[in-house]
Amino acid sequence: MIQAIIIDDEKRARVNLTLLLNEYCSDVKIIAECENLPEGVKAIRKNKPDLVFLDIEMPGHSGLELLDFFDENEISFKIIFTTAYQEYAIQAFKFSAVDYLLKPINPTELTEAIIRFSKEKEKSANYALLKENLKQDSFKKIAIPSGNSLVFIETEKIIYLKGEGAYSEIVCINNEKHLVSRNLKNFEEILCLQNQTYFNRIHKSYIVNTNFIKAYNKSDGGSVELTNGVHLPISNEKVASILETIQLIRR
Repeated sequence: MIQAIIIDDEKRARVNLTLLLNEYCSDVKIIAECENLPEGVKAIRKNKPDLVFLDIEMPGHSGLELLDFFDENEISFKIIFTTAYQEYAIQAFKFSAVDYLLKPINPTELTEAIIRFSKEKEKSANYALLKENLKQDSFKKIAIPSGNSLVFIETEKIIYLKGEGAYSEIVCINNEKHLVSRNLKNFEEILCLQNQTYFNRIHKSYIVNTNFIKAYNKSDGGSVELTNGVHLPISNEKVASILETIQLIRR
């Protein structure tokens, strides 16, 4: 049996989630319901749950502050965020490998989240990374994991990203490079969706900041030349959108 706590300032939200869990996830037992963060912290310390359903936007405290109340060795529980955040911010959840449920909660998505929890109990989610990326103003900066710390990169200084399987290399101005254990799809969802004017997935292995495109070459299947002298291949189906984007930026 999964021991769980709900932290949400809205009583209706707590009731609805409890009803959904009772009907669709019988292996989850709600052992406490809390209407604010201080109550939630006390309940976690007292009950030591396996799982916490945590609302983010609450009066007085953000749900993201929860981990500030615990030392690293005290965090034996996993979190599933329940949120009404608009779509662009959801990319930060995905990028941080953090599970979340969009309100109003869909029963199928709830069931899938519980299944993922059961399979990935030992897998660590990067809550610090999520917290920092949600604080950034429209992703003018992104926080990326580097060892035991976070590195902040201004998106306007990113020239291009190269995907290498489960990893991505971020190339910035002044030949600054970062290798990150996130695939290119994660960056596409954050950069290309939120900064559509500047970033474009031009190839299965590359995302480029179109501000740094110097020229488009038709030969050898098509490529773009960047201001740092690097040539990157471009997929045929991306040529028209890249040229259109460059024209819009340089008008």
